[in-house]
Amino acid sequence: MLQAQDISLIYRNGDGVTYAVNRVSVVVPRSEFLGIVGPSGSGKSSLLYLLSGLKRASAGRIAFEAHDFAELGSGGLVALRRERFGFIFQQHFLINYLTVLENVLVGALERDATAPARARELLGELGLGDLLRRQPWQLSIGQRQRVAIARALINHPAIVFADEPTASLDQATGFQVVDLLARYRGQGSIVFVTHDPEMLAKADRVIRMRDGKIIAETKPA
Repeated sequence: MLQAQDISLIYRNGDGVTYAVNRVSVVVPRSEFLGIVGPSGSGKSSLLYLLSGLKRASAGRIAFEAHDFAELGSGGLVALRRERFGFIFQQHFLINYLTVLENVLVGALERDATAPARARELLGELGLGDLLRRQPWQLSIGQRQRVAIARALINHPAIVFADEPTASLDQATGFQVVDLLARYRGQGSIVFVTHDPEMLAKADRVIRMRDGKIIAETKPA
């Protein structure tokens, strides 16, 4: 379980103060698909960065299982992100000179014989089983994003953090990406940030943000 209590992310500019996140509390239970939605500048991505340890909170407390983020040094947070979390961003960040299979294996913690088998299994489930030897430039945008999803799932993460993963996709491909992630929630939690509420129809719970605060919390019909 991931818990955040009264967390804030504050940027200081001279005498001015800007709250990217303003005293937010949220709990992410195991196997939940949590959606975070809001317009540009609402603080939704900043909240994801705090929950995932990509940024340090200016105030408040965040803990994942027995790990209090404030007590972890930079190395400890890096290890937590690498070993327990998976990440998908709007840009796929694939390595162009590597094949599809090699790009997925880049994220593997263990490079034994089980890693290629796991990578092939994931790519097959994502409809990319025939493209293992292709390079990113030979794929469509949607296919590249599916490779990024496979890379994020290679280590069986406890939580997958997805920051606007469908923003650069057409709607049909975006829904496919959401469907793929929704299927994973039986193995781990999903924290999915988007500006498009339609992408959260399969979420268990949706948090709506504005001006760095949670203004509503709903469950899709």
